[in-house]
Amino acid sequence: MDTTNAPKARLFSRYQVFIIAILALLQFTVILDFMVLNPLSEILMRKWDITAAQFGLVVSGYAFSAGISGVLAAGFADKFDRKKMLLVFYTGFIIGTYLCALAPNYQMLLAARIVTGLFGGVISAIGMAIIADLFRPETRGRVMGFTQMAFALSQIVGIPVGWELAIRFEWHAPFWMIGVLGTIMGILIAVYMKPITEHLSKRTEKNAFKHLWDTLRNRRYTLAFGTMVLMATGGYMLMPFGNAFSIHNMGIDPKQITILFMAVGAANLISAPFIGRFSDKIGKVKVFYAASFITLVMVIIFTHLGLTPLWLAICINAVMMIGVFGRMIPVQAIMTSMPSMQDRGAFMSISASIQQLAGGLAAVLAGKIIHKTSTGYLEHYDTLGFVIVGALIITTIMIYFLNRQIFAENTNATPPENVAAAVH
Repeated sequence: MDTTNAPKARLFSRYQVFIIAILALLQFTVILDFMVLNPLSEILMRKWDITAAQFGLVVSGYAFSAGISGVLAAGFADKFDRKKMLLVFYTGFIIGTYLCALAPNYQMLLAARIVTGLFGGVISAIGMAIIADLFRPETRGRVMGFTQMAFALSQIVGIPVGWELAIRFEWHAPFWMIGVLGTIMGILIAVYMKPITEHLSKRTEKNAFKHLWDTLRNRRYTLAFGTMVLMATGGYMLMPFGNAFSIHNMGIDPKQITILFMAVGAANLISAPFIGRFSDKIGKVKVFYAASFITLVMVIIFTHLGLTPLWLAICINAVMMIGVFGRMIPVQAIMTSMPSMQDRGAFMSISASIQQLAGGLAAVLAGKIIHKTSTGYLEHYDTLGFVIVGALIITTIMIYFLNRQIFAENTNATPPENVAAAVH
């Protein structure tokens, strides 16, 4: 029978495409809530006359509370319908964002960020568990590539719009924007997402805290958790102060910041799906190694910049962020394949918590390393770059050993469900 003209089988069903879109847009609001602090750093440090260390607390306050709530939620993550879990935590995140929009001073903003983190820090973990439940391992690189486009979208649309709203109206405006968008997203999830309960058929009768403890002490996961600690450090160290560094150290006109963010975001938006596809095609670990080298070189260049023309700033930032994406996407795809189905929610929650706690410490450390002068110039940014490079090198070594661990499990034919397609 001639099949040459037979239609190609769809890689994703229509519902899976909907889920990818929903998770990407959901990630967009969560990432934007963090990323908007980048352009606001310059405004708030000047408005309230606070130091870099004090602003670092606004970032780390979110991270610490997210880390703590993630650990507490981990034991329950596999006990309930994932849709219900997602709605509960996303609702709390939106409430926290509205509190940020209403904050009148530094202290109240710090408190609002802690509330937002209590709920927002668990959302990405639930999303990762949903991806692992609904998508085959050999397609997860592409799914991660699409969902990570949310990061780029936040740079193209979210951050520039947030910056423009902040300078045209006042600094609360970006949080109002995120809150309204998040409310719409919450309604779409409630109405159109189906219950996700397959994992409940395989759950054990362990209580929540025993499930958490057993997942934490599972030696199969130790190296994976350790790897995620260092994966978080670079972003939390670099991004909160990126806007202030661009203006006061690189000499970028504040009116051109929007152009910088949009251009870099466009490069990321274009590259993310290709990175996901290459991860599935040529191997997640190979893509990670190449991207780590690119990121290492570009971090050193970026953190040593002085006065820089806009076109060169765009090129350097774009290449650096493509490197960051090239590390993030394959690692997330690998992590979705590590746990067995009944441990997925707990594993992802613990992993997200570890990242948030490590990121919080990284933000505090960055605030201690960097010194803001009376003119706004940031000193010791180059030192920060070398610290990030050290974390990059150690993470690359850990991924090498994690890859060997998974390969050995595949060879012995005893991996948990879905590990076989994790790496090439």
